[in-house]
Amino acid sequence: MPESLNIIDLITQASLLVQIVMALLLLASLLSWVIIFRMSARLGTAKNFDQQFETWFWSGEDLAKLYQGVQGSPDRQGLEQIFYVGFSEYLRMHKKRQPKDDIIDGVERKLRVGLGRQQLLLESGLTTLASIGSVAPYIGLFGTVWGIMNAFLGLSQTEQATLAAVAPGIAEALIATAMGLFAAIPAVLAYNHFTAKSGRLYESRALFCDEMTGMLQRETSAERSTNRENNPSSEAPSSASQVQGR
Repeated sequence: MPESLNIIDLITQASLLVQIVMALLLLASLLSWVIIFRMSARLGTAKNFDQQFETWFWSGEDLAKLYQGVQGSPDRQGLEQIFYVGFSEYLRMHKKRQPKDDIIDGVERKLRVGLGRQQLLLESGLTTLASIGSVAPYIGLFGTVWGIMNAFLGLSQTEQATLAAVAPGIAEALIATAMGLFAAIPAVLAYNHFTAKSGRLYESRALFCDEMTGMLQRETSAERSTNRENNPSSEAPSSASQVQGR
């Protein structure tokens, strides 16, 4: 590459506005990579925690004991937190002797709220990636247009119009477009990847919520039927009694 077209020299000799555009694009690129690494670690950790909790949940352990174990965890997250808020509502409504349908409706609402909150935490940063991916090329294009405009304005002031006279100005302008694409492409790819990955986690968690609701519904029906046979005046479920009694 000729010395007159050295990239570093083109950047340092660019107009102030083009340099500001390049600096913004560099910051946007650094920010997107920080978000990419953080989201990659967060999603990987969330998937592992969910798998561990599901293994524990389906191990056949009593839900009351499982709840007590989760209750003592100071850093609940993912399925663990979703189960905690759902079963807490289950215990609370059973304590008040609410009808079965009301209990299940209350648990479903709490599970949806817990699922939504965990998903918001999981997807934190996706909006920024989407913004960088969509805006960065236009910011780079703005710097390119401005640089080319300055190049042609300078060309109009020379006596002899040659390609060599306008080439440095156009080259420095095109660097802004390249930096815009450099910032946008990883952000768009990462956004699509993390959106699909978080979507799969959401579907898995939503399925868990449905399965948990079904389990609580069956448990409530079976326990109340047994209680009515043995003692019509008592309808408190065993799981709720075990937790509340402790």
